Amino acid sequence: MAAQTNQSHLLIIEDDQGRKEFTLDRPVYSIGRDKNCDIRLVSQFVSRRHATLVRLPREDSSHRYYYRIVDGDAKGKPSSNGIMVNGRKMLSHDLKNDDEVVFGPQVRAIYYLLRDTMRAGQTDSSEYDITLISPGMTEEMED
Repeated sequence: MAAQTNQSHLLIIEDDQGRKEFTLDRPVYSIGRDKNCDIRLVSQFVSRRHATLVRLPREDSSHRYYYRIVDGDAKGKPSSNGIMVNGRKMLSHDLKNDDEVVFGPQVRAIYYLLRDTMRAGQTDSSEYDITLISPGMTEEMED
């Protein structure tokens, strides 16, 4: 049977307010301190419109896509301090699983590409019939 791979894109943000998770599914996200940003960062060290996430199709025409992070706003105005991806200052970067993006002191994001492989015709994990046994049940069976 052929396997089908579904992908989920997840961005974990850590800023002055703690940790937040964002499931990415839209074509464009604005990231920054501005209250109108799609992904808001809480820190005085972050620009109002610090970065932009753009969804792009994969070249293999498999109906899958990836995200590119670009420094600055959607109009091309760069942020004040830039972005660092995996420890290197970048203007843009095609995100890969486990990439770390630093926007400023104590403000970072980690990108995860989650893959869920299912065989054709399989709708869930019902293929595996698992019976859970509590510790008390085994003692009763031994009597």
